Amino acid sequence: MTSSSPNQASEDATRPDTAIDFLYLSEPDMIRAGVTDMPRCVETMEEVLALLHTGDYRMAGDNNDSHGALVLFPAESEFPDMPLATPDRRFMAMPAYLGGSFGQAGVKWYGSNIANRDKGLPRSIHTFTLNDADTGAPLAIMSANLLSAYRTGAIPGVGAKYFAPEDAKVVGIQGPGTMAKTSLAAFMAVRPGIETVKVLGRGRASLDAFTAWVARHFPQLLVEEVDSLEAVVRDSDIVTFCASGVPNDPAQYPTVERAWVKPGAFLSMPAAVNIDAGMEAPEVRKVVDNYGLYEAWADENPAPTHRYIPILGCRFTDLVAEGKLARTDIEDMGAVVTGQAPGRKSAEEIVLYSVGGMPVEDVAWASVVYRNAIEQGIGVQLNLWDTPELA
Repeated sequence: MTSSSPNQASEDATRPDTAIDFLYLSEPDMIRAGVTDMPRCVETMEEVLALLHTGDYRMAGDNNDSHGALVLFPAESEFPDMPLATPDRRFMAMPAYLGGSFGQAGVKWYGSNIANRDKGLPRSIHTFTLNDADTGAPLAIMSANLLSAYRTGAIPGVGAKYFAPEDAKVVGIQGPGTMAKTSLAAFMAVRPGIETVKVLGRGRASLDAFTAWVARHFPQLLVEEVDSLEAVVRDSDIVTFCASGVPNDPAQYPTVERAWVKPGAFLSMPAAVNIDAGMEAPEVRKVVDNYGLYEAWADENPAPTHRYIPILGCRFTDLVAEGKLARTDIEDMGAVVTGQAPGRKSAEEIVLYSVGGMPVEDVAWASVVYRNAIEQGIGVQLNLWDTPELA
C-alpha cells in the first residue's frame, strides 16, 4: 500500500503489509512534476471527456454527475465567529472516481472568499487528495490551485481542437484572470497561429497582470485592450467569457448577441454568461462538456437553473425544460472526441461550448502529475501508519 520510490524498496520489504505512505506535493513540487504542461493536460482532458461519454466514472449525487457538496454561509448569524456571506465565500468538496488509464479516486477541497485578494491570496485555495480506488488509502495530498486552473483551461482547449477555425488568429477574452490565462494557454496549444488577444477587464491591476503573463508565456501575441463585450466578440475567431459573477438575474449576466458573432466563431464559456434569442437559434451549434452535470444542477436547484448557476449549460437545460430546445439539440463533447459526432461541419458554423468544471478532471490531472512525481522522485513521503490501531 506504500507509494515509495524505488530506492526505498529494500526498506519497504521489512515493513508490514498494512503500512501506508503517501506523497505530499507542494506547489513548487507540482510545477516540477508537470502540472503546467498544457499540451499534455489538453490530451489528458480529451481522454476524460471520452470516459465521461462511455460512462467509466462516478461523481457525487443521485445521477453520479454532481459538481460537488457546497457549504454556504448566512448573511447574518447569532454566532460571532461564523463567517458571513460575501461574494464567493464557500467551502466545497468535489469527489470523483475515474476509470480508463487513471483508475483512481480523489477529492478536491477548497475554501473561497473574494476578500482573499486583499490579502495577496487567490480567491480560492485548493488541496487535492488522490486515493487508491480499491483500498481508499491516500496516494498523495497535493497543492491544487494550479491543478484546478490547468484542467479548467484544458477543457476549452479540447473544444478548440475540434471546433475552432484551423486558421484562428484572434481571441476575445472577457475577464483577464486565472481562467483566461489557462484557457488562452490551451487555445495556443491547439491553434498556435493565434496572433491577437482582445481583452476586457474591470480593473487596471488585473489587465496589467494578464498582459505581463502573456508577455512572459506568449511574447508573439499582440494584446489589445477593449472597452465592451461587443468589442470582445466582434471579429474574434475564438471567444471566451471568464469573469466570475454573482448568480441572481440572468438578464444581468454578460450576454452574447448574435449580431456580434463572426461566422465560424467558436465560443467557449467557463464562467457566467447569457445569450440572446439569435444565439438560441437551432443553426447555432450547442455543445457541453457533460450534459449530466447540468441535469444534476437542475435537480439540485429551483427552476430556472440558470438563475442559480450562471453557466451556459444551465441555460441550455432551461431551454429544454421550456420546450424551446430538444435534448438532441445539445451535444456532448465526449461524442465528438470518440468520433460518434462530427467536429466542425462547415467554415461558417458557429459553436457555443459550455464548460462547467468537474472533479473527474482533477482526478485525471492529479493522477498524471502524481505518476510523474513518483518517477522523478519529487515530493515528500509521509507515513499514515505502519499498522492501524483500530483495524
